[in-house]
Amino acid sequence: MKLKGSDIVVECLLEQGVDTVFGYPGGTILEVYDSLYKYQDKINHVLTSHEQGAAHAADGYARATGKVGVCMATSGPGATNLVTGIATAYMDSIPLVAITANVAAGALGKDSFQEIDIKGVTIPVTKHNFIVKKADDLAPTIRRAFKIASSGRPGPVLVDITKNATVEEGEYTPEKIEKEVDEQKVGSYKKADIEKAIAMIEKSERPFIFVGGGAIASGASEALKTFVERIDAPVCDSLMGKGAFDNLNPRYTGMLGMHGTKTSNLGVSRCDLLITIGARFSDRVTGNAKKFASNAKKIHIDIDEAEINKNIRVDLGLIGDAKAILEALNLFLKQQNHPAWMKQIRELKERYPLKYDTDRLTGPYIIEQLDLQTDSEAIISTDVGQHQMWAAQYYHFRHPRQLLTSGGLGTMGYGLGACIGAKYGVPDKPVINIAGDGCFRMNMNELATASRYGVPIIQIVFNNHVLGMVRQWQTLFYGKRYSNTVLHDKVDFVKVAEGLGCEAVRVTTKEEAKEAIARALESDRPFVIDAIIDDDDKVYPMVAPGAPIASAFDADDVKNNE
Repeated sequence: MKLKGSDIVVECLLEQGVDTVFGYPGGTILEVYDSLYKYQDKINHVLTSHEQGAAHAADGYARATGKVGVCMATSGPGATNLVTGIATAYMDSIPLVAITANVAAGALGKDSFQEIDIKGVTIPVTKHNFIVKKADDLAPTIRRAFKIASSGRPGPVLVDITKNATVEEGEYTPEKIEKEVDEQKVGSYKKADIEKAIAMIEKSERPFIFVGGGAIASGASEALKTFVERIDAPVCDSLMGKGAFDNLNPRYTGMLGMHGTKTSNLGVSRCDLLITIGARFSDRVTGNAKKFASNAKKIHIDIDEAEINKNIRVDLGLIGDAKAILEALNLFLKQQNHPAWMKQIRELKERYPLKYDTDRLTGPYIIEQLDLQTDSEAIISTDVGQHQMWAAQYYHFRHPRQLLTSGGLGTMGYGLGACIGAKYGVPDKPVINIAGDGCFRMNMNELATASRYGVPIIQIVFNNHVLGMVRQWQTLFYGKRYSNTVLHDKVDFVKVAEGLGCEAVRVTTKEEAKEAIARALESDRPFVIDAIIDDDDKVYPMVAPGAPIASAFDADDVKNNE
């Protein structure tokens, strides 16, 4: 049948099971928004305060639900404002479809009003992208976009549609989207690879398991738990892998890398077999790559063949879906026992616990209170910096998809949009964004989005009046030359939040913070907590840039060296 192009767009979204879209209208995409008006009883559109907020909201929705997130924007600056959010999703392998509109096909390449080659702009930060110039091409292109975004290693896909394609009629035949076998997820590993992996595991006396975001994307948590018990090994994770393995399990040793625990960093440095599942060996994880796990044989399980031997040379690469590979290993692996090794790990955990100053209000105290008052069950989004690391260190992530954070791109301003998107996806759980005051300034306008729709999210600002993580580096490595990192100005976040329609409170003591968190969790409105903390608080442990992870130091080490 024939349908107007803009109606085809919305029908295709409904085919894919899309219930919520985040976006901001404009001239070239008006036809699509007119169709959204007609279909408003079937699909919910959330008008964000800025297009970047729409991209982050779609990303947060995707991370929290496992579904494909959808955002929309008009041409020119509307489209370019999505780019940071698209790049954020790309670096963290998040399934996203971004729909933009452009000038009419006949006006392309003529510097028309609000024209930009958004397809060309986004080539480096999308898994794939399209420009659609005819209405007849809309349905097959949108269907393909969703399949690409969610198959294999997930990622963002951009669909740019010229104005004429939204206005004219095109052919549309409804399709029921059937779940197909994802050939990319089957992978290219063979039975011989499984046998080799098992032989390496059986020979190992000090195995260690390192888990990344790929374990979450594949839904591998149950298979992972069985695998860990079968091997009798400790487990650490990357920032993106938080929640893939229960953080309260006694085998868990904490995060690995620059701000990982000493137990994880020393354990990985001493193990004789490192099994990495769905992680890409970021420089923030490995430290000095030449000295990373240098005593160990290495097995790397990943769906993306390009990641094998990219950053760290491994002895065996198993290419395919993490869940499928772990299930295959579990099928043939006999029970292993490493009592001496596990005793060493327990002793490291006892010797090097995470600790902070308990005499005053700090970021870690607030995170621990959140953890306590939410029974470790909340969804936590963060921005980037010290608060992000404290959240990763002190909140016990017990399930996949509890931590939403920009790991690869490190996007300041990510968290609030992601928090709003996650609340739409998982409305029955508390959703809390943790930001530093520097990050919060970047997209705090999204509080207006939360208040407009009555979305009861919680925003906590760790307000130390500095760019905390950058200042920490300046203190430790730049001779305390605080170049442009001090934020002692007259911005009042409580008044800003109230002006944008939210409840808000400022806290300066531990008791005030504890009470504010309890109030916020009971509130049915967006709630902002402005938490005043010291400007020289630091995240420890830490590995100096370029150093091996075994050289992680904490506050006691710094004091002793002084």
